[in-house]
This record gives sequence, C-alpha cells and structure tokens, in this order.
Amino acid sequence: MKKLIYILSAVFLLTAVSCEEKLDDKSIFDTSAPERNEFDQWLLENYVYPYNIDVKYRLEDIESNMTYDLAPADINHSITMAKIIKYVWLEAYDEVAGIDFTRAYVPKQILLVGSPAYDPNQGTMELGTAEGGLKVILYMVNEIGEMRDNIDDLNTYYFRTMHHEFSHILHMTIPYDPTFETITESAYIGSDWYTMDDSTAHRRGFVSPYAMDKPEEDFVEIIAHYVTHDETWWNALLADAQETGADLINQKFNIVRDYLSDIWNININELREVVLRRESEIDELDLEHL
Repeated sequence: MKKLIYILSAVFLLTAVSCEEKLDDKSIFDTSAPERNEFDQWLLENYVYPYNIDVKYRLEDIESNMTYDLAPADINHSITMAKIIKYVWLEAYDEVAGIDFTRAYVPKQILLVGSPAYDPNQGTMELGTAEGGLKVILYMVNEIGEMRDNIDDLNTYYFRTMHHEFSHILHMTIPYDPTFETITESAYIGSDWYTMDDSTAHRRGFVSPYAMDKPEEDFVEIIAHYVTHDETWWNALLADAQETGADLINQKFNIVRDYLSDIWNININELREVVLRRESEIDELDLEHL
C-alpha cells in the first residue's frame, strides 16, 4: 500500500511541475500565407484584382461534384484555359458592357477540372455548371491543347459553356419575361432531353436538345449558341427547323434579344461580333507563357 501511495504522489508531482512550465507563444497551426507560384501571381493580377474571381485549378474534393470520378487540371493546360477565358469571355463583356458590369455579375469562383464529368446512367457528359451565380465549374481542361486550333471544338466544349453559365447568372439576378416559357410550354421533356437529336429539337422549336430540358436552359442555350456562331450558321439552324420550328425559335429569340437590351443594355448582335472576333484572334495569343 505504501508503495502505491508513493507512485501516485510521484505522478501528481510531475503533473504539477508540468503545469507550471512556460508555454511556447508560437501557434501549433500554420497561419502563414500559402506560397504562390508564378501562375498564382498571374491569377491575382488578372482575375482577383480586376474581377474579384478566385480561380481554382488544384482539385479540391469539397469544391467539386463528388458524384463523378474527376481528375485534376494540369497546370500548363490551366494556364492556357485561364488566358482563353479572360480574352474570349470576360474581356468580351468588358468591351460590350464595361468592366463594372463584368465585375459585378461574373461568378466569384471558377473551378477548373481536368477530366469530363460523365453520367454513366444516361451516357451524357456535363460540360459545366453554375452554382447559384457564385461558382462556375469547367471540365475537360486537360483536352484544351488538342482543341485550341479548332473553333468548333472550342465552342462545343468551352465557349458555349461559358456563355451558357454566365447567362444563368444574369437571369437568376433579374428574371426574363415569363411569356418565354409559354411559347413551347408543352415540349419540354426534362432529363430525357439526351434522347433527342439536333434536327428533332430544331423542328420542335429549340436550338439544341439540351434546351428541351426546361425553360431556363432553353433561354441560356439561345444566347450561348447565338453569340458563338455566325449568321450563316444561325440561318442553317433555322432552315433545319423548318417553318414551324423556326417560327418558335424566332419568337423566343426576340424575347432573349429584348431582355439583354432592355435589362442589361447589351446588344446581342454586337456581343456576337465581339466574341467571334476574339475567337478568331486566339492563335495570336501567347497561351503558354506568363
């Protein structure tokens, strides 16, 4: 018993001495600012300072959609993508509507993901998403090197997505005329849109199969397709739609055109002219060096 008491007393004594030791005044947590590489600094100067946009190219699972198996974006492809986004998307709106407009309504975060986002159940691929007007996710960044010289591919996988998602932000900020939703009210098919081909969608009054999902997708698809294609392409779409489909598309286009003009003071034809010109100038840009 005496031995046990002695041991307990020793433990108590050590504890008392330990409590009286002076604590280190340095935090055990790393509170220093993260070290930035050259690309991070470029993003600060070209995205954060002028637009208050945080571009994330290092894949963070908490920021991405965990439904998909995703791969991170390669830093060199991220540099190329960041330069293209700035020139073709952000600065196009700067030129047409002013940088104050762009700064006010662009998403505050852009997440670059290296791989596509496949839905194995539907056999579809998500090209981009906009979350509440605050974040845009762009996929397939690691394919940009193979597509940068093909405008059709750039439109399909990147540019239309950029304008599509930005248009969502605009109509979520100020709604469009509800008359738009009544023009092809009975023709929306929800998640079955992927079963449609282009010509069928056109003849039913839609610019793309995805536009048949729901009215808000229809609305932004018109903007995204119109500003990334020239008049010849648009007229061919209307011809493919035939008389009935073309009439429905034109009715909706008129509402889209007036919405951008009346609400945002943006001439959609001027925007298209600027976007197409900037697209044609991509090969003149230095997309590798900062």
